[in-house]
Amino acid sequence: MIVTATPDLVLDVLDAADPVTQRAATAKLDALKSSGANFAASMDAEAGKAATAAADQSVAQVADTAQSGVVNGPPVQVIKKPGPDEVYRKFEAFILQTFVETMLPKESEEVFGKGTAGGIWKSMLAEQLGAQLAKGKGIGIAKQLAAAHPAGPDASGKAGGIGTRVTKGEG
Repeated sequence: MIVTATPDLVLDVLDAADPVTQRAATAKLDALKSSGANFAASMDAEAGKAATAAADQSVAQVADTAQSGVVNGPPVQVIKKPGPDEVYRKFEAFILQTFVETMLPKESEEVFGKGTAGGIWKSMLAEQLGAQLAKGKGIGIAKQLAAAHPAGPDASGKAGGIGTRVTKGEG
């Protein structure tokens, strides 16, 4: 099997691009080169034109939305804040990852590879094993933390009860 190294990633991307777009981009670059213009100044001017066009488009879109009542944008993805049980489960997975990583063999170049790459593969394996072990019932770390810190608001008004506690006799 013969492996040939690609001499230039940019040329490979150009080969994969649409030929019409490629010719247009090449023509613009040639025109820029022959005019002797400052490349940075030209890029700033083009960025300004693009920003103006985007602002004009967003103003027109807001006007269309106000008239039709329909939003024509990409769907918004709502990211939920993880619950305290999920946070405790991830903490347990991290602890288990550390345990598993220390249990894996130190001299395992045949399995994971040599050098930094081998260390990364070993770490990734330990991470996935820790996550899978914590996914079910785990070993009880998450359960104990959840019991010690209930999700409801505590006396300070903070949810989760994690923070400083004032017990009788402390000032």
